[in-house]
Amino acid sequence: MAKRKPDKPRKRPLSKEERRLKEIYAKSRREFSAADLQKYTVNEKGVPVEKVLAELEVAHREFMRKSK
Repeated sequence: MAKRKPDKPRKRPLSKEERRLKEIYAKSRREFSAADLQKYTVNEKGVPVEKVLAELEVAHREFMRKSK
């Protein structure tokens, strides 16, 4: 009877650059704190959509006028 192959794929050796990147990513994960996460979860005031849309419409009208 034939031998059964292992389910997990074979690992290839990491290159010097890949090892360096792996160490950098591990260090950054260790140093990432809850305070860092808080910066990305706070809602900031933004520009109202109506204002952006009005500016885009003006720019579009000017572009269409110049292209004629």
